[in-house]
Amino acid sequence: MENMNYAAFQKQMNITRKSICREIYSRNRESIRIKKEETVIRNLEKIFSAALKISNQKGFQAMSMRDLSRETGLSTGALYAYFSSKEDLLNMMQHQQRTIVRRILEECATPEAGVAQRLRGVIRTHLYLSEAMQPWFYFSYMEAKNLSKAQRDMAVAGSRIIENVISNIIRDGQESGCFGKHDHLMSASLIKAMLQDWYLNRRKYARRSVSVDKYADFVLAFAMKFLDSGENQPQQADAV
Repeated sequence: MENMNYAAFQKQMNITRKSICREIYSRNRESIRIKKEETVIRNLEKIFSAALKISNQKGFQAMSMRDLSRETGLSTGALYAYFSSKEDLLNMMQHQQRTIVRRILEECATPEAGVAQRLRGVIRTHLYLSEAMQPWFYFSYMEAKNLSKAQRDMAVAGSRIIENVISNIIRDGQESGCFGKHDHLMSASLIKAMLQDWYLNRRKYARRSVSVDKYADFVLAFAMKFLDSGENQPQQADAV
């Protein structure tokens, strides 16, 4: 994964709207009233594409069921066959994004690889995931505040997945002598902020003609240069 480019990542992972909707249908099969799988997947594609488009234009809370009906071409009654409320739709979308990120990051962060290889793989994978699912990542970040407390707590825990994975790799690298003695928690937070900037400010990089491969190469070079330095820096294990 560490040397893979975005085109190869897309081919290997096959992250498409249809594959995402198929996973959502499988997870919510009991609550979705329509039972013909291909019909469900086709309409879920319409629903999620419309919800992401409207939400990223004016916010999920401002989106009405009439807006969603008009954008999808489905009646409001038909929409309620797939989810019971707007909150249910929001939870469904947030949960799916977190599930995909967790699964793929865990697959690429296997402890059998060396720490530098693991870190490069995780950083590149997260950037490629956020490029493939940019509207979902942006939506999840911007709409987390509108979740219920229980769901918000889950979202916060989910958002810490990447930070915890990176922090653990850095700590392993420090213990093995591969990385300098920087605060591994603060270092992970810094790297996470760079990863977030890609999908939160995508237009900025598009105007500069910066591709996801170019951005990944820059973040990797920056992170590795920083972590390879600082042998004499104090380790602040209690940082938050």
